[in-house]
Amino acid sequence: MMGFRNIALAGCMIFAAGLGCGKPKAITPKKPVPAGTVQFQFTKKVMGPVDLTIDGTRVPVQAKAGKKGKHLIISGLSTGKHHIVLLSALDAFGPDQIDVDMPEGAGVFKVLFAQQFKSVLYGKAEPTPVAEGIPGVVARLEP
Repeated sequence: MMGFRNIALAGCMIFAAGLGCGKPKAITPKKPVPAGTVQFQFTKKVMGPVDLTIDGTRVPVQAKAGKKGKHLIISGLSTGKHHIVLLSALDAFGPDQIDVDMPEGAGVFKVLFAQQFKSVLYGKAEPTPVAEGIPGVVARLEP
């Protein structure tokens, strides 16, 4: 009886080691990212509102009221380098400043760490000014 336990324990340890040594699966987009589009996938759902700045210009982010989003899709960007900054009063992003090199005829996909703040805000927060936006650039937070 004792020999069977030792064999079963050794078998379980070998099985667990095999599971732990497996290669991690890369996170990829479900559909190809269209040209001129940046798609950010967050590790956790983001409550928002998200304050987005592209090359020093604030861009409004469309989101469904009361819905959390796991993807931030920015479309209408020109080819070349863009500096993107993400901020939120309720969420933290890592990294929160991203340099994106937009290739011609292709889109960009990146995975970002997201974490919710567990804090209480006392008083009324000052409303942020309306984002002026960039002509032709649309940003939306999707589930």
